[in-house]
Amino acid sequence: MARPILFVCLVVLWLQPLAAQDQAPAPAPAPAVANNAGSEPSDQVATLTFANRQIAILRARVLGRDPADRVASALRVLDDLVEQGITGPIESRIFDGASVITVATRGVMALSPSDVDALAGETVESVTAQVIPRLQQALLEANEARTPRRLFLAVGLSVLGIAVGVLILWGLMRAHQRFAGRLVEVAEKRLAKTGLTDVASLRASRVLEFQRGVVTTIVVITGIVVVYSTLTFVLRRFPYTRPWGESMRGFLLTTVENLALGVVHAIPGLFTVALIVVMMRFLLRLLGIWFTAVEQGRTHVQWLHPETAQTTKRLVTVLMWLFTIVVAYPYLPGSQTDAFKGVSVFLGLMLTFGSSGLVNQVMSGFMVTYSRALRVGDWVRIGDVEGTVIHLGILSTKIKTYRGEETTIPNAVVVATTTIDYSRFAERHETFTPATVTIGYDAPWRQVHAMLLQAAERTPGILKQPKSYVLQEALQDFYVKYTLFVCLERQDQRAFVLDALHAHIQDLFNEYGVQIMSPNYLGDPSSPKVVAKKDWYASPARADERAGV
Repeated sequence: MARPILFVCLVVLWLQPLAAQDQAPAPAPAPAVANNAGSEPSDQVATLTFANRQIAILRARVLGRDPADRVASALRVLDDLVEQGITGPIESRIFDGASVITVATRGVMALSPSDVDALAGETVESVTAQVIPRLQQALLEANEARTPRRLFLAVGLSVLGIAVGVLILWGLMRAHQRFAGRLVEVAEKRLAKTGLTDVASLRASRVLEFQRGVVTTIVVITGIVVVYSTLTFVLRRFPYTRPWGESMRGFLLTTVENLALGVVHAIPGLFTVALIVVMMRFLLRLLGIWFTAVEQGRTHVQWLHPETAQTTKRLVTVLMWLFTIVVAYPYLPGSQTDAFKGVSVFLGLMLTFGSSGLVNQVMSGFMVTYSRALRVGDWVRIGDVEGTVIHLGILSTKIKTYRGEETTIPNAVVVATTTIDYSRFAERHETFTPATVTIGYDAPWRQVHAMLLQAAERTPGILKQPKSYVLQEALQDFYVKYTLFVCLERQDQRAFVLDALHAHIQDLFNEYGVQIMSPNYLGDPSSPKVVAKKDWYASPARADERAGV
């Protein structure tokens, strides 16, 4: 019996405004009560929105009326109240679990248990407590929208706000132009103070462009904030658009608040990361001092050679930093978010698919370094390249040739190519450099030996000890192959010493009338192919010129 009495009361309350307006009496609710004594959930949902503000969500069919009909009925009552200038008081009455909301004793809407979302934890009392202030604010704003004086004031404030916003934007543009122009002047003055005058290089560099980019970014962000704030201010001046302005302001404030809270919450983690990095840098600096001592020979350990100290230092540094990243990762802000994990997985895939060649070069670099096949400063031949090793890297080896060229050879090529090191045993005078000539069988071999040794004695840059020697390496069809072996003072002068040695060999063989049999030919000539001594300095050679001097 309670529920039929409730709905009879509801119908009576809804009929009050219609009777006050002398309208035709509405159909008596008694049949509805008799036919549908209560409320029931509806498959339709309707939202009561008044003065552009959401008041309530209706989900129930009451006395046979769908939620849309109930919303339309409530809007008619609210429009009539605003026409009469009535904005309160707003009250609610509870009838057996349902709530009836009235404005100045006129029924506006009813909330039944079927209207609330029980799964979300809503109750009729909690929803009613939310609806009343919303309805009060909507009525006040609807009444304000019908007040010309308030509207004129809103328009005036909006124009003033827009003018202030435009003035601020204009000031930002002027400040940006002035500040960007001052960047070059300040940089030029600093160059003048340091004694440098290369202003063109400064203008062509990326430094000023970077500075302008930073200034432009700050100005653009500030301009966006000004436009956003101005728009929010204007929207909040008018009753109908005030909800939009409040939502925009709430979004901005919420965003700033979240960023500030994020920074505050990240401070302990960032402090921990900074502490870990500082400790690791201190430890690596100590290790670097120790490795430098090993490299310079001031400290000796059995398991580490001076040649491999620098590479070992780089390897240990990389491993220690990787360990630091693993330890510090959980303390990084956002490290537990899905976005951060997705970026980590993406970087891992890129490293996996793109590092096959890199790993090959790195492993080859370790092989070259720890096998001690090369040393910085050694004169070597790798394939067709001959020169001084100036850099042993993880990925490549750099060689400076006697022509002043710098040649970079990938370490994988170094490993796969035969390498000759001329300097490894040169300090102990155990490295000999060959010089080959081919002489006919009609020349006494003892004479050839003596001439070759005499040419070695005349050539600067060749050591007297150990003594040079000659080997007859082959008896060919037309000539004998003689090879002179000499020990050089400096291997990096190899090409120039050999040039002088070859010149002295030619002079001596021409002086004694012994023919050098290269290139090959068929048939002995009528006279030996030698250069007479009187023609040794034929024009344009100078008489005082000496080979190898």
